[in-house]
Amino acid sequence: MNIRKYQDADREKIIALLRLNTPEYFSPDEEKDLIYYFDNHIEYYFVAETDGVIVGCGGFNMSNDPKKIGLSWDIVHPEYQGKGVGSALIKYRIDRIKELGKMQVITVRTSQLAYKFYEKFGFEIKEIVKDYWAAGFDLYRMECSINLISD
Repeated sequence: MNIRKYQDADREKIIALLRLNTPEYFSPDEEKDLIYYFDNHIEYYFVAETDGVIVGCGGFNMSNDPKKIGLSWDIVHPEYQGKGVGSALIKYRIDRIKELGKMQVITVRTSQLAYKFYEKFGFEIKEIVKDYWAAGFDLYRMECSINLISD
């Protein structure tokens, strides 16, 4: 598996990847949010490839708080879930975040469907908002000190 920086040519493949995970992990309403993200916040986004096929992706974004940074849009192909792709993307992004310096806290906004994945890395739930993303898709806002991220 190779992890590399997002390229414009990846856009439609990632939207297709999102659709493969809808409605199990994403609400159909979230596709427009992903497109907005591509158009406005794509500076730090990465794809994981196996044999030239995108099997996962995820990014991070700066926040208004200069000591916090947020993980964004983690998506893994259903056939590759549970095979280390998501974990490799988390570790890769944490390494990139550490290179930026100054960051003390990593945040993630996820759902009740995926929060346990982030708990494995030391993220703790800070807030839950019912039906935030769409009906049946709750917001789980989580945080972890960058120094406490576990492998």
